Order: sequence, then structure tokens, then C-alpha cells
Amino acid sequence: MARQDEIVKERLKKIEELKKLNISPYPNFFEKKQSILELHKKHEKIQAGTKSNFVAQTAGRIMIIRNIGKIIFAVLQDEQGKIQLVLQEKETPEKIREFFRKYIDTGDFVGVEGHVFKTKTGELSILVQKLELLSKSILPLPDKWHGLEDKEERYRKRYIDLIISPEVKSVFLTRSKIISTLREFLKNKGFIEVDTPVLQPLYGGGAAKPFVSELLSLKMKVYLAISKELYLKRLITGGFEKVYEMNRIFRNEGIDATHNPEFTMLETMWAYVDYRANMDLFEEMVEYVAKKVLGKTKINFQGKEIELKRPWKRLTMYESIKKFAKIDVEKMTDEELRDFVEKNSLKLKKAFSKGVAIEEIFSELVQPNLIQPTIVYDYPADVSPLAKRKIDNPEIAERFEPIINGWELGNNYSELNDPLLLRRIFEEEAKKRKAGDEEASPYDEDFINALEVGMPPTSGLGLGVDRLVMLLTNSPSIRDVILFPFMKPLFLDQKEVKQNG
Repeated sequence: MARQDEIVKERLKKIEELKKLNISPYPNFFEKKQSILELHKKHEKIQAGTKSNFVAQTAGRIMIIRNIGKIIFAVLQDEQGKIQLVLQEKETPEKIREFFRKYIDTGDFVGVEGHVFKTKTGELSILVQKLELLSKSILPLPDKWHGLEDKEERYRKRYIDLIISPEVKSVFLTRSKIISTLREFLKNKGFIEVDTPVLQPLYGGGAAKPFVSELLSLKMKVYLAISKELYLKRLITGGFEKVYEMNRIFRNEGIDATHNPEFTMLETMWAYVDYRANMDLFEEMVEYVAKKVLGKTKINFQGKEIELKRPWKRLTMYESIKKFAKIDVEKMTDEELRDFVEKNSLKLKKAFSKGVAIEEIFSELVQPNLIQPTIVYDYPADVSPLAKRKIDNPEIAERFEPIINGWELGNNYSELNDPLLLRRIFEEEAKKRKAGDEEASPYDEDFINALEVGMPPTSGLGLGVDRLVMLLTNSPSIRDVILFPFMKPLFLDQKEVKQNG
């Protein structure tokens, strides 16, 4: 730390000296005419030891400096790549070389102009003729960032992680391609992108505890969205037939390798179809994205080979439990289910019901075994309040979850559009809330009114975008694919938080 303090002190001194010389350490702009990638592409065929007639004018951050007397070498990095800078006696003006030696440090942003050439060893370089300081770095870049065992430091200081680690930036470039490809796929299928509220007077559409705030002007509670599905269904009622939203969702839940309180969800609504159409759509969409972004459908995730090509395996929830847990839950009584849960040390997250027990058995004893893409469908109706019941068995809901690598990638179903049944279900959910179930759906009279106006048969699809990105970038933690995952702040004034809270 003493060494860093010394460096900071020295750089602050340089800033003061520059100001005295009427040189701004932070000028307003620089005309960057070429990216570093463009320079590499333009000169890929230039021979080693050859100087081009082309004069580059580019900018970026200084990453490395080697001063060996009559010649200075530096590495300039921008968003797309790196290039070597050369400041050489008799080639670079002495004034520029002296300025560089005296005022430029690693971490500084500079703009440069000069002829492009290739060294005898084949290194593409710029022979600097002009140089301008664009932003003076005060804090030094870390020497051993790659060796940090504390990954939390890298998540917290993502801005440094992106500078130092090209592979990290690559993950987020891939993430951007995945999101744009999802949009492209849905557009090609006739879906329209829409925006619905993030700040909601009443939350719903999922089983989750919300973040609660207050709208001061109206003196009322408001909630950050745990889902957008109820608003998307209102749009189907209003006459849209294929809509989707790529949205930020907020759930007040734990943080682990696959959960972050704020995450990205793709949600669709499609009129006149049931959940079978969305099973096909989900498979097709994931295969399309893998092919478009990676150029293949077989991926390696943490040593496991996973084939995303259609068709995927399909099992009912009861079939999957019979296969992996070796029990037939359909024939078991409540008492038998209680005994099984207790003997296997399973902890129910909610008050006991047959569906809650079955879902927990599946989650703990079945789901971890589903590594290859699998559609698990037909869930217990009592844990699927917004899903349509099967005609031949009202205890089963037309709901499915796609499972890959033991993770559910989304929650999808034929949407319940019977307002009389939904009203009874909301009343039952209200009783659960009074009994302490914070994830039970609140009673939403306006949504019931929308269904009373009339909503056609509809199926919705949900995709956890972050988990798909994890799979396609071989990233073991959701925090590796979110630029700024939620972290406990280091500089938070807890006294101020309590006062304001």
C-alpha cells in the first residue's frame, strides 16, 4: 500500500505540473480515425521490417511501457485490440519523447498519430509522430490481477477486470451477441418487442419475494417486477398475438452460482397456442442461438459435453421422478409423501401440499441428473397457479421447464384464461400469504378484470438469459456473466443507511 501511495502522489504531482504548462490532463475530445482492429486488418499483409505510407490516428490506454534509452516501446489497447507504439530517436520528435518519458504512465489514455510499420519480428507498430494525453490515470493498474484468489474483488472492480483480462471482455461481447440473436430469432418468428412497467403497484407472475419501495408523491407501496407476464397477458387481451420483452427482473432471494437478485429474463406471450408450441419454440430458439453465436450446437461446460441440437428429451415430472427417485408419486398418499420427504432429509420451502412435496422431490433428487437438454412437463397444479389445468386431469398443470446441466432455464405454460377459476385461485393464494407464504401470488383484481374482458388461448415462455449465457460461455457463476453483479458495498455508510431506511 505504501508503494501505491507513492505512485499516486507522483501522478498527482504530474497533473499539477501539466496544469502549470497549460496542458489539460483531461481534454474534451480526440478524433480517433481508426480502431486498432482496423489497423491490424488493413496491414495484415505488410511484410516484416516494412514501413507503410499509411498514417494512423488512433487512441487507447497505455498498458505496458519499456524505456530502453534511445527508443521507447509501449502497448496501446482499445476496445478491440492492442498495438505497439514506438518512439525512436531521430524518428519521433524529441519533444514528444521527452513528454512521454516525463508524464505518461501505464493506465493513461493517449491519442497518437504516426506511420504504421512491422518490426523485423513481425510486430505491427505505430512510429509515433504526435501524441496527446487524453486522461491521466491516478491509480496504477494491478500487477498480479490474474492471480487474485478473491474473485469478489474482480466482480467489485469490473472496470479493472475488463482492462486486464481480455477473456472477461470476450464473455460480455458474446453475451451481447446472444441477446441480439434472441431478438433476431423472435422477430423472424413474428414477435413484437414491447415494454411494460418495472415499477409496479402490485407484483405477480412468479413465486418470489419482491423488493418493496415507496412512491412518495402518492404515498403508496410499489414493487420492482418479479415478472412481466401479467402485463404481457393484458396485451394479448388488448389484441396483440405475439409479444415479448427482454427485461430486468428483481427477486429478493439468495445469491449463489445461478442466482442474482437482479437478472435478465426473456418473456413471451403467444396467442392461440398451448405449451406444446412453446416446447418446440424453446428448443428451436436455443439451437438457433448456439449455431449463430458459436457456430455449433455441441458445447463443453465445465468438462461436460452438452448437445443442444433438437429434438430434446421430454419427460413428465412424474416420469422423471419414477426414473431417478424410483417412486410413483402419482399413486402415493399425502402421508407416504411426508414420510419420503422426511426419510430423505428434504426441506420443504412452503407449507406441505402434495404438489409442494413432489416439486421438492424433483428439485433435489431428479433435476441434478438432467445434464443433457430435457423438457420436463406436466407439473402439479397446486404449485402452478397461473397455468391452465389439463382437461383430463385438473390436478396437473400444462407447464414445462427446460433443464440443462441440472438448471431450469425457464418456466413456461399454457396460460390460465378462466377468470372465475383464477379468482378462486387468487383467493387461495391470499390465504397462503396470510399463513406466511411470502411467495404466494397477491390478489390482482385488475388482472382478473382483463381476463373477464376475454383473453384467447395463450402460452407464455420464459428464458433465464443469464443462465443461457453461462452455458454458452462456459462460465461457472452467474456473476461471471453479469457486468455488475450485486455485491455488498465496501464503502457503504451503514449509519446513513439506517437513518434513511
